[in-house]
Amino acid sequence: MMELHFTRTNGAADIAIDELIELVDGIEEQDFVREMILAALKAGQEKNDRAHMKLMNTTMKEMRFTGKIFTPYRTTRKVTVFGSARTGPDESIYNMARQFGKKLAGAGYMVITGAGGGIMLAANEGAGPEHSFGVNIMLPFEQAPNPVLVGNPRLITYKYFFNRKVAFLKEADAVALFPGGFGTLDEAMETLTLLQNGKNTPVPLVLIDEPGGTYWKRWVRFLKEELLAEGYISDGDFDLFECVDSVDTAVERINHFYSRYHSMRYVGEKLVFRLQSSISPADIAQLNKYFADILVYDGKIDLSDPLPEESDEPELKDLKRLLVDFNQKDFGRLRHLIAHINNF
Repeated sequence: MMELHFTRTNGAADIAIDELIELVDGIEEQDFVREMILAALKAGQEKNDRAHMKLMNTTMKEMRFTGKIFTPYRTTRKVTVFGSARTGPDESIYNMARQFGKKLAGAGYMVITGAGGGIMLAANEGAGPEHSFGVNIMLPFEQAPNPVLVGNPRLITYKYFFNRKVAFLKEADAVALFPGGFGTLDEAMETLTLLQNGKNTPVPLVLIDEPGGTYWKRWVRFLKEELLAEGYISDGDFDLFECVDSVDTAVERINHFYSRYHSMRYVGEKLVFRLQSSISPADIAQLNKYFADILVYDGKIDLSDPLPEESDEPELKDLKRLLVDFNQKDFGRLRHLIAHINNF
């Protein structure tokens, strides 16, 4: 049996893979495609049981289809909306979710929901089918696609929750949570965990309740009285989200996040902020003073032209840049840095 490697040391197998890629034609990112083919071949050699191979196969197909559906809308900002599937249309929070979807669409956003009823249906109703995505999950109950999304080309149905979760967050420029059950709280903690550890780029995370509502207030109280008090989380983790009781406020917070800040990426050890408008040398001096605590030793924040490594994103070449020698651990403070840049 030939032992396969991801390096080009596979002889005839490498030649065959290259010929297959050339034969199919139109293959982008050929280095990654080559490694995926090799991974599949290696898995086949490794005597995995059928259930494991089925999981790998389904995951690959689901993630491929996710990319196919979302890629044409890559330049349109999207907001993922979570909340209970059991909220009825006669409840005030349902109407808030509908208004939230409508205002998001009016502001140029598209809405991503779990494609079910309740809060998800309300947000899709407000946004309308043309501004909606649905990432559905196969369940024996509760989760048929809602009427707004039936027949919608932007509806995806997943077998595995973990693939669905990737779509919810990977494609989102903001996340909004309305009150809900286990699934909503699971998504809340998943999003917070990824933001806290820098495994998801910073995004607005807004927790929305009706005026006078206590759902998120009690949840935050639990975090403070149990998790924070025991040292399981830090004060700065509370900067990763905001609680609001107004749809207008929620939309305003999302808009403000992207008022100057556009996006970010790492280039080596450098964190590159892309900005929609520049800031002055005096502003840079202020940032270096106020945020020295999140910089590496002798690090700084400075203006820059696009780096050569960013040439793979030519559509962003005209945006201004900030280079940040970020310590890659204080993500709550990093969220404050973005807010500060937007406030200049």
